[in-house]
Amino acid sequence: MRTLITASELTHKSIPELRSLYRAAHDALAMSAPDSPERRLALASLENIAQALAFATAIGPEPP
Repeated sequence: MRTLITASELTHKSIPELRSLYRAAHDALAMSAPDSPERRLALASLENIAQALAFATAIGPEPP
């Protein structure tokens, strides 16, 4: 993962989209070297995605 996924990028994502991004960030974390910039970006992105997922699941799906 070469870029940080910010909270503002995640505000209008659906729960399936957030889960897909979480998986991609998790995979990037697993492939990164210890103490590398890529690892720090993946960890920060995972935190942002986890917070967005928690918020999205707490408020439930949007009405049609």
